[in-house]
Amino acid sequence: MRILHTSDWHIGRTFHGHSTLTALASVLDAMVEEVRARGVDVVIVSGDVFDSATPAAACYPVLGGALSRLHAAGARVIVTSGNHDSAARLGFLAEFAGGAGVHMVTDPATIGTPIAIDDEHGTVLFYGLPYLEPTLVRGHWPGVELRTQAQTLTHAMSLVRADLVARGAASAVRSVAIAHCFAAGIEPSQGVERDIQAGGIDVVPLSAFDGPDYVALGHIHGRAELTPRIRYSGAPLFFSFSEQHKARGGWIVDLDAAGLSSVEWMPLPIPRALVTLTGTLDELLERDEYEQHRDDWVCAILTDATPPIDPMRKLQARFPGCATLVLQPPAREHDERDYGQRVRAAKSDAELVDVFLQHVRAGEGLSSDEEELFREVVQEQANAEVLA
Repeated sequence: MRILHTSDWHIGRTFHGHSTLTALASVLDAMVEEVRARGVDVVIVSGDVFDSATPAAACYPVLGGALSRLHAAGARVIVTSGNHDSAARLGFLAEFAGGAGVHMVTDPATIGTPIAIDDEHGTVLFYGLPYLEPTLVRGHWPGVELRTQAQTLTHAMSLVRADLVARGAASAVRSVAIAHCFAAGIEPSQGVERDIQAGGIDVVPLSAFDGPDYVALGHIHGRAELTPRIRYSGAPLFFSFSEQHKARGGWIVDLDAAGLSSVEWMPLPIPRALVTLTGTLDELLERDEYEQHRDDWVCAILTDATPPIDPMRKLQARFPGCATLVLQPPAREHDERDYGQRVRAAKSDAELVDVFLQHVRAGEGLSSDEEELFREVVQEQANAEVLA
């Protein structure tokens, strides 16, 4: 059986105020073609299908169209809800969709009840775990202490393992678990100084996922191999400049008669590249080497000693995709005295102004022209007071 592991589509998310719907739709179209060309049997989406619990109307056709085309390409689809999703909205008509080969797993009550899909070697059991907020799911398992994600996911996976044992299939039948959480190689017994979190979700130890042949995780936006059988696929789009050097795509997972056979990275196209450009405003606007980035998403880091006037408008004239800028002036010369001490040490009005300008202009005080102009203004003021 060939599986494509994806996650975190975040349909409806914006990138620095710009819609990503068109870009995401083009990437999902490319995904469909890969599914068809590679003979993928099952496509997994491990949570955060939408970016919001209340998606805009324009988001639904993107999801509906992608699911329809994946099904038409010959794949079964298994989708779980993430912490950004509304489980109720995403799971609407789940039973009906499942009959058509698109399985929406959003109800905690279904944990431990797999989706069984057959291939030439027998049956593969897919155990979907929707995002489990401890405070919201305690009622499903009274008497079980569920305070943390670690406790909640550990209990949920115990239900998965119990089902495998009950079927007498712990080793004889292949299985895949799907979850949306922050997993890491740390055990609760190790102890940490503070809670480890990612996106507001606390850490789940890898041992919680003992059992299945493969664990398809979502929540982290960059691909990650935690163990050969436990992986994050990351998001199909870039959603921040911090992700710009991370690959975009999904994992192609092959299961043979004995279990996990191989895992291969499947890249997806990047509709618009992200780049961070560093230099003074004049350098970014004038240097020919930056022309190649005219159509990219640009994060501009300006190193001007003095904040330039209206820099974003000027940058967007050259880089229409300039989405954000950061002012990063050169480090000022070290002075042991704080600003107040330097003010009190000034011996003249000119020195006082010079101290102030150094403070607000990253160490750049009065220039010679400014100093001359200042002295002229002071002299004119003194002359006016004499005449008065």
